[in-house]
Amino acid sequence: MAVAEHGSFSRGARTLYISHSTTSRAVAALEEELGLQLLERHNRILGLTSAGQVLLEEARALLRQADAAANRVRAAK
Repeated sequence: MAVAEHGSFSRGARTLYISHSTTSRAVAALEEELGLQLLERHNRILGLTSAGQVLLEEARALLRQADAAANRVRAAK
């Protein structure tokens, strides 16, 4: 998510406190696992493919659901 949100492997990596190469390898591994390209790379400028946009939206939804679940659990004491 950080790479997509910041439009850069370097900036995304900085926000996660990991190296550019680690971030790049993680994205490449995810693309390999899914069998499709998530990012369009043009002269150091990144953009999301349509599949990448769907994945970003789904990841955000999962994070919202996880936060809501944690809040419900805390409220159940």
